[in-house]
Amino acid sequence: MQLCLMVETEDDVTWPQWARLAEGCERYGLHGLFGADHYGSVYERRDQGSLDVWTVLAALATRTRRIRLGTLVSPVTFRHPSVLAKVVTTVDHVSGGRVELGLGAGRYEPEHRAYGFRYPPVGERLGMLAEYLRVIHAQWTEENVTFHGEHFLLEGCVARFRPLQQPHPPLIVGGGGGPRSIGIAARWADEYNVAGLSPEECRKTRRRLTEASERHGRDPRTLRLSYLGACLAGADGPELRRRVWHVLERTGQWGTSVDEFLDRMGPDWIAGTVDRVMGRLDALRDAGVHRVYLRHPLPDDLDMVELIGRVVVPAMA
Repeated sequence: MQLCLMVETEDDVTWPQWARLAEGCERYGLHGLFGADHYGSVYERRDQGSLDVWTVLAALATRTRRIRLGTLVSPVTFRHPSVLAKVVTTVDHVSGGRVELGLGAGRYEPEHRAYGFRYPPVGERLGMLAEYLRVIHAQWTEENVTFHGEHFLLEGCVARFRPLQQPHPPLIVGGGGGPRSIGIAARWADEYNVAGLSPEECRKTRRRLTEASERHGRDPRTLRLSYLGACLAGADGPELRRRVWHVLERTGQWGTSVDEFLDRMGPDWIAGTVDRVMGRLDALRDAGVHRVYLRHPLPDDLDMVELIGRVVVPAMA
């Protein structure tokens, strides 16, 4: 099982924090570092914001040599697909072929409204996602691209340079396990990502991915299933509780106790002592999950990155 670190960029993560996290992932053996693609807080916190994740990833590519770098996920509502295809190609060259692109239909209307982006109904956004993947795939693999879609139009596009990775950088589609996003992934993606599902729900999603791949005449093994979960790990109980307290402090939850927070943790959390964390990861692997993105809520806490790298990564390899 591959283990990657994931960072919510909109949590006011600074460039020095990004750089230290990337160096920690590189040093301690994590497979990659991925970031959410937001411009503002999705929790209505006006005191928090985000650096542009793709600019950050390009910079991190010059400071690392091994780890994979990418987004989880970039919304199709923020940029024209031709722009993002060029951006990702550039980062692929800067990184020496280590970039991955996660795409989703977009969420959180207030952020779109604040930055002047259209936020169409979900059905239209899913239609945009399908066309977006077609356009990016074509620009990465074809000599001359003309595309007339409902949402995007290209005429005689010669997309040079090509990505270093062949046939193209891995494409990740984020979704909730529904038939439409699974169908889109089965046609165009290399990986389908879910968040907050139980192992049994992941197992059902894996079956749906297999069935959809077969309908498209595709080997189901070429469409991987991945999982995103917030992570808090401790070598022991006291260390875990200290990390929970820092999360409460960072998020301003002054009226919540550590015990209350631990009791409220749902399936979107991979949390506990390292033995408990590895048990949760084992259950996800048994359900067909190939890669897990561990969302790190404490960007200054490199000790947890080291703990995961030294203990959890070797155990799950």
